[in-house]
Amino acid sequence: MKRLVILFLILLTALSQSPAYAYWIWTPKTGKWVNPKTSAKPTPKEQFEVGKGFYDAKKYEDAQREFKKLLKAFPKSVEAAESQYYLGLIEEARENLYEAFQAYQKVIDKYPFSERIPEMIEREYKIGEAFMAGHKRKALGVPLPVDNPAIEIFTKVVENSTYGPVAAAAQYKLGLVLQGLLRYYEAEEAFNKVVSNYPDSEWAAAAKYQIATCRAAVSRGPEYDQWASGDAKKKFEEFVQEHPEAVLSADAEKNIENLREKEAEASFDIARFYEKQKAFDAAKIYYNGIISDCPQSKWASKALERLQVLEKKNK
Repeated sequence: MKRLVILFLILLTALSQSPAYAYWIWTPKTGKWVNPKTSAKPTPKEQFEVGKGFYDAKKYEDAQREFKKLLKAFPKSVEAAESQYYLGLIEEARENLYEAFQAYQKVIDKYPFSERIPEMIEREYKIGEAFMAGHKRKALGVPLPVDNPAIEIFTKVVENSTYGPVAAAAQYKLGLVLQGLLRYYEAEEAFNKVVSNYPDSEWAAAAKYQIATCRAAVSRGPEYDQWASGDAKKKFEEFVQEHPEAVLSADAEKNIENLREKEAEASFDIARFYEKQKAFDAAKIYYNGIISDCPQSKWASKALERLQVLEKKNK
């Protein structure tokens, strides 16, 4: 037994002098060997100060490691919320914007008591704008083939603070992103929420205009949608009436003219169809409709020509 004790002491001495042992210490409080490199300080405050020190020195890898230690050891502490916030700042500094958004969202979801939440919502909104402007989501430095992350981010910004200072803008820009992806029905729904939820915001008028552009885009699809075209024209006309001085009103007027041309063309095609079927009375109704409703259209002169041809046939 005595020999075993001596051998143990010799082994302990040898280990204490080796590089490997330098990472382990005995803690009487826990009765365990611990590795200081992976163990947190005794209190969350002490541990946070270690991480913050590294962050201030821009040693982001070390700071990230220390903040994660705190989260693991003291997940319910006030310092845990702060550590998660700083993890977001680190990802932003590294230009890992999607990871920064995820880090901020964790604070909002897990630590609703954090005083940083208004600031983080603002940061999320700006990250959404960056993706909207063309920033690519990456993994290991390689762009990922995913839908624009701004959709998820702007949606979360609105959810996080439905009537907050950037909610109306986030809702409107969500619509713009969807519109840019040609997802017109979803875009229109997003713009409608701007009008209904934020009627007094600076974004409401622009949202009405974008609703009309979505309808117009649908009407210009592979198969002409006359109802969508008519509805789009109506919405553009309403926009011009409500906001005659708006910068977008000039564009709305151009869109109205384009839609009238499209409607006139569709009516002319229908009239020609009836004419070929020898349903001359029906054809005349459509030709006359073009002349009365779209007198400035190039189709009005063509409709007049066809009416003159029909008149000669009836003589």
